[in-house]
Amino acid sequence: MPHYSVRMADSIMAHQVTLTDHYGYEYGMTLEGILDVYHATHEQKYLDFVITTMDTFVNQDGTVNGYRMDEYNIDHLNNGKVMLKLYDITGQERYKLAAAHLYEQTKTHPRTSEGIFWHKAIYPHQVWCDGLYMGAAFMAAYVSRFGSEQDFDDIVAQFTKSYPHLKDEATGLLYHAWDESKSMYWCNKETGLSEHFWGRAMGWYVMALADVIELMPASHSGRAQLCTILHDCLLALIKVQDPEAKVWYQILNLKGRKQNYLEASASCMITAALFKGLRLGVVSQEEALDAATQAYQGLLAEFILECHDGYLNLNKICYVAGLGGKTYRDGSYAYYMSEPIISNEPKGLGPFIFASIESERLQG
Repeated sequence: MPHYSVRMADSIMAHQVTLTDHYGYEYGMTLEGILDVYHATHEQKYLDFVITTMDTFVNQDGTVNGYRMDEYNIDHLNNGKVMLKLYDITGQERYKLAAAHLYEQTKTHPRTSEGIFWHKAIYPHQVWCDGLYMGAAFMAAYVSRFGSEQDFDDIVAQFTKSYPHLKDEATGLLYHAWDESKSMYWCNKETGLSEHFWGRAMGWYVMALADVIELMPASHSGRAQLCTILHDCLLALIKVQDPEAKVWYQILNLKGRKQNYLEASASCMITAALFKGLRLGVVSQEEALDAATQAYQGLLAEFILECHDGYLNLNKICYVAGLGGKTYRDGSYAYYMSEPIISNEPKGLGPFIFASIESERLQG
């Protein structure tokens, strides 16, 4: 039987999961997972699929359909990681040009007074955990290829400046978001923090840290700081891992509260980060190996169902969750429980492949 990473990539392709109807960060994440399967198997069909899909957006001159820099949407940077990996593989200049165009946004993207990127221009003064994955991890991918060691200074600062604002000292968990202006209707007017520990928010944050640490030069002075932050975040997450199912809840610390549920995308992200943290030596085997191994088995038991045709479904994915905007996304418990729960959504599919690849790599 093929590895689950291969089976999920095959399932995404067979099910014709929508990845091209708009320029979406989640699509890039799923394509990045399929590229990981290509590197593991060297099967051309995976590379061909990623190229065909990305070429919906990347033009021959390096312009990107659906992207506007002046929107200052940090989500739109994430797909640059796929462009960079396609440039590595194919050598086609258009992918490098497209990624460089995205990187230009980081030079003028609005920031807090401490230099942390706003989540979007339409969300002024707001730092969301999600944005660290979209912005800082892409920057690390870009500067590791075309920048200098000094360019990592700004990337490190994105984490070291955001972490104290987002962290809850009692649990070590991170709140979904922080508003420096303390003016948004969803935030605590004294702290600027949103109300809850949303699972996928912390999933984004720990995956971003793991990706950046992997790409950073060992000689960079900030690497140790990021390792400490990731170590502490992962240990805090292990403490709220469900003792029976071994995966994580939509609201991390509220097991047993009415309607709270075990959620797939957060669980896949956290599992992937645990395994990568082990591989990079950020957490020890004594601290995290059992938790990671049991979490992966939990993903298979709780969220994966095999179809009659042998392909896989990934279930129990929170479709979307945010704060503010045109709809009244107030960050309340009721809000997080109200968002649709669906299957085979790219925000879960990509992280499932990441977790599978890391688990399979550990097993040799």
